[in-house]
Amino acid sequence: MNQNITKIEVNGKEIYLIGTAHVSHTSRQDVKDCIDEVKPDSICIELDEERFEAFNNPKRWENNDIIEVIKDKKTGYMLANLILSAYQRRIAKKMDVQAGQEMIQGIESAKEIGANLVLVDRNIQTTFKRIYRKHSFFQKLKLISSLVMSIFDDEDISSDDIESLKQSDALDVALKEVSKEYPVVSEVLIHERDQVLAYKIKNAPGNKIVAVLGAAHIPGIKEEIYKTYDIKELESIPAKKPSAKIIGWIIPLAIIAMILSLFSINSTLGWEQVINWILWNGSLSALGVLLAWGHPLAIIVAFIAAPITSLNPLLAAGWFAGLAEAFIRKPKVKDFENLLDDVNSIKGFYKNRITHILLVVIFANLFSTLGTMIGGFDVIKNFIQSFL
Repeated sequence: MNQNITKIEVNGKEIYLIGTAHVSHTSRQDVKDCIDEVKPDSICIELDEERFEAFNNPKRWENNDIIEVIKDKKTGYMLANLILSAYQRRIAKKMDVQAGQEMIQGIESAKEIGANLVLVDRNIQTTFKRIYRKHSFFQKLKLISSLVMSIFDDEDISSDDIESLKQSDALDVALKEVSKEYPVVSEVLIHERDQVLAYKIKNAPGNKIVAVLGAAHIPGIKEEIYKTYDIKELESIPAKKPSAKIIGWIIPLAIIAMILSLFSINSTLGWEQVINWILWNGSLSALGVLLAWGHPLAIIVAFIAAPITSLNPLLAAGWFAGLAEAFIRKPKVKDFENLLDDVNSIKGFYKNRITHILLVVIFANLFSTLGTMIGGFDVIKNFIQSFL
């Protein structure tokens, strides 16, 4: 057996774990050789339904309706997915290979030998949302910034570098570094998925199973596959804490109550505070859209919407600004066709109307949140001073 293939026995089943690099020249051949030799009953691949569909429909981005993406509150998810897809595609281009060839080989081999094809990864939206829910506001800002900047990192990666990723010791070092910077990301993206993958692999039909996996998961799966897990919990999206929902309403209501109290003391002071609230929220949200090079109408919409949406946890200024941007600058067919190429540069990010709209939504929301924090502090300060 190839050194990148691990054989283990669980519950009377022979399981072969193939550790691959998703942009490696040799990983596809590793998969083909192992399947030809083992002739498994089931072939497991590290994909979920959504990414499996992506392999069958490479031009899936062309079917997206950006307005529906905004309405469904999926702008952050779409942006993260685009960045990750483009990053992997860029490395694959440097390596002169097509990303995900080892997964494609697993799919083709399953058809050739009549084996069960089992998709064993967790839904990617669930993974993203679990990461998002477990970070504070400022941690989210840091994480988003790191994610965006990663696509503009033009560091050369050699074939030897890619192949070395298959060595467990190198992976251990890499994971330790990730854990230091973003321990929650490491927990959700690697360790939780190790558990999900292990559970689904050992429960795949048949007595001989071949699993095609990213090499980073092999050490964890070897350890986790002998344990039992609550798969429903691992594949669920953590609900917001009741306290968070309550606070989400208490803070806006408290701000409104304090402003009304200022009116009862001094109407001039009350109107002054209303104006300050509008200026802080509206101006900063509008500034966010301006930094995203949004259309003047989108800037105006953000300015008007932010002071209102900041007082309603169910609404966000970015949604309205993004819809205005999408209405004025409707994406064209070429925007969808060039999407994955354009996200590899700052210029392309702003040039492509789809990513441009996503930036408008995200920047408007981020700066509106900042405006809420500053404006809220201003209200509290004046409220306290009025009673001193």
